[in-house]
Amino acid sequence: MRYPLQHTAALLLLTGSLTLAQNGPTLTPAQKTVLTGLESRQAQYGTMARQIWEWAEVGYQETKSSALLQDELRKEGFAVKAGVAEIPTAFVAEFGSGKPVIGILAEYDALPGINQDAVPERKPVEGKRAGHACGHHLFGTGSMAAAVAVKNWMQQTGQKGTVRLYGTPAEEGGSGKVYMVRAGLFNDVDAVLHWHPADRNAADPSTSLANITAKFRFRGISAHASAAPDRGRSALDGVEAMNNMVNLMREHIPSDTRVHYVITKGGEAPNVVPDFAEVYYYCRNKNRAVLQNVWSRIVKAAEGAALGTETKMEVEIIGGVFNLLPIETLAKVMHQNLSKVGGVTYTPEETQFAEKLSESFGASFGSIRKSGEAATVSPFAGVANDPVSGGSTDVGDVSWAVPTVGMAAATWVPGTAAHSWQAVAAGATGIGTKGMMVAAKTLSLTAMELFQNPALLQKARQEWLEARGGADFKYEALLGNRKPALDYRK
Repeated sequence: MRYPLQHTAALLLLTGSLTLAQNGPTLTPAQKTVLTGLESRQAQYGTMARQIWEWAEVGYQETKSSALLQDELRKEGFAVKAGVAEIPTAFVAEFGSGKPVIGILAEYDALPGINQDAVPERKPVEGKRAGHACGHHLFGTGSMAAAVAVKNWMQQTGQKGTVRLYGTPAEEGGSGKVYMVRAGLFNDVDAVLHWHPADRNAADPSTSLANITAKFRFRGISAHASAAPDRGRSALDGVEAMNNMVNLMREHIPSDTRVHYVITKGGEAPNVVPDFAEVYYYCRNKNRAVLQNVWSRIVKAAEGAALGTETKMEVEIIGGVFNLLPIETLAKVMHQNLSKVGGVTYTPEETQFAEKLSESFGASFGSIRKSGEAATVSPFAGVANDPVSGGSTDVGDVSWAVPTVGMAAATWVPGTAAHSWQAVAAGATGIGTKGMMVAAKTLSLTAMELFQNPALLQKARQEWLEARGGADFKYEALLGNRKPALDYRK
């Protein structure tokens, strides 16, 4: 039943003639007012997102992006506290007082090493060293838009409670939210909402992979690589020996584990034995116990590599995040509101852009498996289906500190992979802006429902307590007690 629906939506999408009907219950006057208000500011929010896209600031260096969001929130009457959790670009903005407290997460960091112009063929921007290949410029702006919309509704209706926007830097490997959780910034929150750019619209209670990241630094002795190689001890040999051992280890670890690395420093010249080398590792698994076991073996491989190459090794944990803890009670509410909002309709120009971009996928736009998913909302998949994202996110730690729910919005052309140049390109167009507004509307409606339904919040909390393992659960960050790695992208 699903595929015929997708193919029909794809044909309508390609002609630019798709108009989605509202699904589910009729919108209330208050809901219509909120959605209309968001639509009236779509151009403004699109401009803000595009500005953050242009800046493309990487983790813990998002000075301008963070300031832009903070300034807008202050103009809207939010009380903003900047530099929280010892992170200069992190902030908390809130409006209202008392219970319930509904939090919304906002991200805004870019990825290093990838950039692209806003065109449907490969065209890097000269001199630009980073890009929003994960769409966090849309994430941050869309979440801010939702917080403002909820604030306006609270003012108009006299709704009691607190809406709180969390400005969370360095999601891409920097674990910014972990430090915010560790600092107790979520202790009084009743529920947290978040979203993420994607190539489809969905609100499933999915989980993610827990992740530990670290930089392994080897130090040796420099020497002339030809005249006196015997006097040198190569730090690069240490890195390569470690990598070889870890790659051999892949056969003997659980198959759903992910291990990947990049050599960030390997020496300066071939005729000089490198006295310093560095490799940056990620290790992931949905089970934290499995992850920690594999990680200890990776550290042993590094220690063995140093011993075998007569070098010295030190390891710095850069990040560590929990798996997402899905709460089906909240996910059902989010899905219902996403279904009311509906998907994205492309203009003829956007359809042309999508068709051209899809050529880089090796298939025509109309035949891609997900071709209808920008226009439709994916059917709800409950926790029993055990949906697992292939990625990791520091939202995971938030979800173990407070009941949390998220969604995906089609900000990219269907078939686009995250962390790709295609994602950078689409994210700077009307396609990205429209998907962002789908998320902003859905978050707004969901927050409104939670504010008005204490029983729903209580039910979600009970499910969360049981999923967490009961009252005996004690949160301990995977990155330990280290301070924020503010220089990890430098």
